[in-house]
Amino acid sequence: MTYSLNWNLDTIYPGGIHSPEFADKLKLLAQQIADLKTAVNDYNLVNDTNFKTFSQLTADNQTIFSGLRTATLFVNALSAADYTNSEYRPYQTKVAQLSVAYQTPLNAFSKLLTTFSDDDFNQALATPAIAPVAFHLKGLRHQAARLLDDKTEQLLATLKLDGLDAWSEHYDTISAGLTMTYTDENGVQQTLSAGQALNRIDDYPDNTIRAEIMRQYEKMWGNAENLAADTLNHLAGARLTEQAAHGYDDFLAEPLELNHLSRQTLNTMWQVVDDNKAMFKDYFNRKAQLLDLDKIGWQDQSAPITKLGDYTPTTTTYDEAAAFIIKNFGKYSPKMAAFAQHAFENQWIEAENRPGKTPGAWMESVPDIHESRIITTFTGSVNDSATIAHEIGHGFHTSVLTDLPVWRDDYAMNVAETASTFAEMLIADANVQAAKSDAEKVVLLDAKMANPIAMFLNIRARFLFENSFYAERQAGFVPAKRLNELMSAAQEQAFGGILDELHPHFWASKLHFYINDVPFYNFPYTFGYLFSQGIYAWAQTQENFEEAYIALLRDTANMTTEELAQKHLGVDLTKPDFWQAGADLIKQDIDEFLKLSEQFV
Repeated sequence: MTYSLNWNLDTIYPGGIHSPEFADKLKLLAQQIADLKTAVNDYNLVNDTNFKTFSQLTADNQTIFSGLRTATLFVNALSAADYTNSEYRPYQTKVAQLSVAYQTPLNAFSKLLTTFSDDDFNQALATPAIAPVAFHLKGLRHQAARLLDDKTEQLLATLKLDGLDAWSEHYDTISAGLTMTYTDENGVQQTLSAGQALNRIDDYPDNTIRAEIMRQYEKMWGNAENLAADTLNHLAGARLTEQAAHGYDDFLAEPLELNHLSRQTLNTMWQVVDDNKAMFKDYFNRKAQLLDLDKIGWQDQSAPITKLGDYTPTTTTYDEAAAFIIKNFGKYSPKMAAFAQHAFENQWIEAENRPGKTPGAWMESVPDIHESRIITTFTGSVNDSATIAHEIGHGFHTSVLTDLPVWRDDYAMNVAETASTFAEMLIADANVQAAKSDAEKVVLLDAKMANPIAMFLNIRARFLFENSFYAERQAGFVPAKRLNELMSAAQEQAFGGILDELHPHFWASKLHFYINDVPFYNFPYTFGYLFSQGIYAWAQTQENFEEAYIALLRDTANMTTEELAQKHLGVDLTKPDFWQAGADLIKQDIDEFLKLSEQFV
């Protein structure tokens, strides 16, 4: 192999969890946090007429912010690659405690901003050292109005370790301990971890066995439903309590604020999604015919078409996937291609298919050394290549910001999903365009449909479920049986009755519901997908796409989402036209799929 399936974490801190450099970093962060606390408390605006001291406070905050992100990534990466190893948990706690300790001087710094008059604040923002992070500082000043007194904020931050954070970690413990068995087509009993089972549900070619894996997967999570229900309820309860303490009037207010997104934009997007869900019905009816299925179950959403006419899909090697990604990125942006090649060559990606890894895929930046790390599980399917491209898209986004202050890398999740989904779209389209026959093109169009199905239907169901769940959680504990009912209702509504078999325990099996740092973690994916659809269409009209695209990415932590779209794309996100244009692109793919596949029915 040209490229390794395993990542290299030694360039961050050599020697693993017991690295002396990692230990020194934790000690340094503790000292930096203590020093910042003193410096903020001692600050006097009257004696800082040129804002030199204030500029240093801003820089010191970012140094700590960068260090904490790097240390957090390091220990979480070790844990994710060796999911069942309990040795990492104490170190994750140490890093989390440092993050809590940093919250005190950060809150004090935020409150300090409110003591500036508007004139003084605007003058400070205009200074060259501070101007690049003006938008972030405005956000801190706005958030400071919600903060309670220092002792209460410190208590809330400390309790979070054994509250919100702890319940999120507890879910990891539950998931790591689950296994299930099924019998394959050769009559051999196979045992899968939760993460492996999820991959098998997505890509297993045999209809009967895929359905059996789904039944056993649902049963496995059903056996753990009470543990999962406790975890989800306490996690949500902790979040609702903290939101109420900070004056949020409803549970969607905070995630909208974090995503710099208006409620009107979110409602418009979801209305367009709901208005267009019917177009998937014909697609799924045809897919059922091609798969020789009488009905479509949850496990069939992204099931591969294994044979069509004389064409039989083949798997691809990791090296082949890498070469394909690099080549097709280069058609739009040589810098994207160069970044992808650098990531493969320098072992930034953990892709080995083995038990004991965390489910799913993610990318995190390593700001102290201007690198990224990606984890996924590569099995050779077409969708695997698209997943790697998605995560490399995240990494490229971060890479074009490394010359800016680190707070300019703190972009919201909804726009974070734009670069990644755009990169994924490039590879999905390239796969379709490279087809050598109608049959191959049908198979690849079907693989490409996995993304819009997830964004329009699956994630819509997650959003509907979370809305219902949080509404009921405000009144008290929501038991597992009721959670199953809420999830089934959400899937019925989102899919418009397309699915004959649902996944009632999806609330338990989906990691995204248990992530502690961002409330309502799911809807930004749909936003990012449709936003990237607009960028993709826009790319076709740009003479110098790469330059314009990078300019957009560099502004993602520098303005609201609506301002970003208006400045770089000239569109109003509160109007349905932009979102409908994205839906129309999906309809084109569905129409082509139906037209080409008719001959194989």
